[in-house]
Amino acid sequence: MIRLFRTAALSVLLMLALAGCGGGDERAERLKAAGPHPSLDALMRVADPDEGARVFGHCLACHTIGKGELDRAGPNLHGIMGKAVAGGSDRYGYTVALSSVGGHWDRATMDRWLTSPQRFAPGTKMTFSGLADPLSRADVIAYLEREGQ
Repeated sequence: MIRLFRTAALSVLLMLALAGCGGGDERAERLKAAGPHPSLDALMRVADPDEGARVFGHCLACHTIGKGELDRAGPNLHGIMGKAVAGGSDRYGYTVALSSVGGHWDRATMDRWLTSPQRFAPGTKMTFSGLADPLSRADVIAYLEREGQ
């Protein structure tokens, strides 16, 4: 009886694990379409803003993205693309570390920030360690672009 229960439990766990793999084929196809060792431009051509929204869900603990929404522990990110680095929100108190970077949020700058905020602006108070996966970063950038319109 115990052995039967263990076998059934393992089967259920295996089914749940496989169910969580949905989208893996689509992701593999997107990566294949981007080519070997894809550039950011190539990844942006296959980026999925809906997948970016899913990844951005982790950011919602500190950031809002809706037009006119208030800042949280981090600034509201609606329309951030194209704005000055450390200039997305008039109400938010940016660190000197981020303010000293200069420039504007374009795809390449956002990609560097999402890779490692601490390397991008040493001393920033952003505690997020970064997104190692280049396709996930492209997806988030596509989402930020879509939501900023």
